[in-house]
Amino acid sequence: MTEINFVEIFQKMKTILITGASSGIGKETALFFAKKGWNVAATMRNIHSINTSEFPNIKKFLLDVVDEKSIQTAIEKAIQTFGSIDVLVNNAGYAAVGAFEYASTEQVKKQFDVNVFGLMNVTRAILPYFRKMGRGTIVNVASVAGHAAFPIFSLYNATKFAVEGFSEALQYELKQFNIKIKIVEPGPIKTDFYDRSMDVFTHPEINAYDAYINPVVKKMGEMGMKGLPPVAVSKTIYKAAISTSYKMHYPVKIQAKALICMKRVIPGTVFRGLVGLTLK
Repeated sequence: MTEINFVEIFQKMKTILITGASSGIGKETALFFAKKGWNVAATMRNIHSINTSEFPNIKKFLLDVVDEKSIQTAIEKAIQTFGSIDVLVNNAGYAAVGAFEYASTEQVKKQFDVNVFGLMNVTRAILPYFRKMGRGTIVNVASVAGHAAFPIFSLYNATKFAVEGFSEALQYELKQFNIKIKIVEPGPIKTDFYDRSMDVFTHPEINAYDAYINPVVKKMGEMGMKGLPPVAVSKTIYKAAISTSYKMHYPVKIQAKALICMKRVIPGTVFRGLVGLTLK
């Protein structure tokens, strides 16, 4: 019986590194690419949080986007394991929501540390490798919230607007190295984003916003439960990852496309009025 040399097999396959792969969109994306025959470097803060034994082409690596040493180590180990990295998916993130006045300095900092600075940390760490290779694709998972602002999402909106601007500007300087930047923009997705992963601000001495905030939080949760399955985002990430063009924006399905289009063509006061009525 011929012995299977997995190292040789891995080195002939394309490799994707995904941050925040322990749940939700990240986990579904890892599984989706594995089924498509890719090597998957599934990175997360707790490598025991998911079981990937069914897929020999998925390897788990410890990575915390706010820990630059863990980022560098994960990238190096992924290259050692698979021989290369072809695509980076910056997926790790969460939402901090509620009245901005309720938010502590620590909560504000954490939201930007993970969603913006963490994404930048991983991107900066992979760039020397991609430049040396003369190719590479970086897929940043943003949101329709990077185009349109929503009640109680002031901090989350700010981070996703930042990701959009960062990505668009970065493409100018990376195109000369054949490095592509892609932005995937989901709308409501049915994951734990709206419960376990959401940090809702409270304040022990202020309740002036509660009558407005509480119904909106409930409504957003209901919209999330009616959202698209996470595999819809995985399919869009796959489309972006295999693209040979420099197309940058990839809204997820018609829902996201329609909302982004509405924001562009409808007067701002009308759009905000519609959003307010929807979440009332």
